[in-house]
Amino acid sequence: MDRLCRSLPSKSHRDLWKRKVEQVAEEAESLKQSLDKHSLRNQKRLMEAKERAELLGRANGQSHVLRIFNEEEQAMQSCRNSARMLEEASSTGETILSAMSGSRERLKKAHRKALDVLNTVGLSNSVLRLIERRHRVDNWIKYAGMVLTLVIVFIIWRRS
Repeated sequence: MDRLCRSLPSKSHRDLWKRKVEQVAEEAESLKQSLDKHSLRNQKRLMEAKERAELLGRANGQSHVLRIFNEEEQAMQSCRNSARMLEEASSTGETILSAMSGSRERLKKAHRKALDVLNTVGLSNSVLRLIERRHRVDNWIKYAGMVLTLVIVFIIWRRS
């Protein structure tokens, strides 16, 4: 993911994505440390359960001890599954980041081509800004008309 961030042309975008990648890496490292601690605790519990099983096996029999051992094994399997899911999530994040980087490049190219076409048609930047401003004013007029129409309909509906 770090390599993909370096391929971004804009320094501000590169810095932003670099920080995001660092945050993901720190979070993954933290989760890995937590998982390691949890695994170590589970291994200790498993060892203690085995020792208890030996002691209790001499006195009571082994059915209760086997059940404890089985529960500990299930917990270990759950930890392994969690580690695998974290790895899958990380690879999915890398894939998404690379896809977004590719999409960004395609959009930049399309934007440049659109500006080139508009420049060849003869429209200047000031005309484009004028068109955008007109579009915003038209939207304001449209929404104001909608609200006014709703108010008039509501007033007529309340009177009848």
